[in-house]
Amino acid sequence: MAKEVISVVVSCYNEEKSLPLFYKELSKIFDNISKYKLELILVNDGSKDKTLDEMKKLYREDNRIKYISFSRNFGKEAAMYAGLVNTTGDYVALMDADLQDPPSLLPDMLEILKNEENEYDCVATRRVSRTGEPPIRSFFARAFYKIINKMSDVELVDGARDYRLMKRKMVDAILELKEYNRFSKGLFGFVGFNTKWLEYKNIERVAGETKWSFWKLFKYAIEGIVAFTTVPLTIAAVLGILFCIIAFVMIIVIIFKTLIFGDPTSGWPSMICVIFLVSGVQLFCLGIIGEYLSKTYLETKKRPIYIVKETEKDLEKK
Repeated sequence: MAKEVISVVVSCYNEEKSLPLFYKELSKIFDNISKYKLELILVNDGSKDKTLDEMKKLYREDNRIKYISFSRNFGKEAAMYAGLVNTTGDYVALMDADLQDPPSLLPDMLEILKNEENEYDCVATRRVSRTGEPPIRSFFARAFYKIINKMSDVELVDGARDYRLMKRKMVDAILELKEYNRFSKGLFGFVGFNTKWLEYKNIERVAGETKWSFWKLFKYAIEGIVAFTTVPLTIAAVLGILFCIIAFVMIIVIIFKTLIFGDPTSGWPSMICVIFLVSGVQLFCLGIIGEYLSKTYLETKKRPIYIVKETEKDLEKK
């Protein structure tokens, strides 16, 4: 009987130092679950260091490895999608190379999926602590999850990682979603399927530095909100109606004071303040509309999610 295959997708951006350490830890785990066959897919997301050289080195040493190298940096979402497209396994895991996603959890995750009584299709992980993370980032991260869960029908779990092990049918469902603007945490929830959550304390990177600055995380949060809820558009509409009502009431008050009491309204400073306030609200609402229009614009272009420059097959030809 053929062994069941577990595909592990690892997106890498400047992970030259982390990748060998990750491979060593993952190999130890699969040595202990030898009844399964490993398929390790490494995706080089336009790294500027020697990450690709490390991938080639590992490929020469282990025939279970495949690698995909992008023509430039397309982002982690594109890298994960490219990895999923190229998987063949009965089970598929998404992991990071920095060992913040502990490979030691894989046997437990696999056992849960294999338990027929549970009927789970996915085992996902979430952090219960944010040790080592700047307090300001932790505050905004928690605020983001609270806000989006109130606005969106798709539930996003606070502290959720991309690290998860899925059955093939769930992976196929995700691959059916070919949208250009991808927010995987939302897509995982959108496709449904029964998910078991494993909690663990935050683990700091084994090497290198995080690629996620505060500004990048902020943009990613906006991406998630725009992708999975239209509530901001409703807020813009409500603000517009509210300010129209206020303006109408103020006009009535001014007319009443002028005609009845002969008290014409004066004071240009207050008028300037009101103009600035209303203009600010208008620009805010236009910004919200612009975000949705920009996403629509990008989707209609039908540009590829990623462009492959090189794979292990090209190395074999040389």
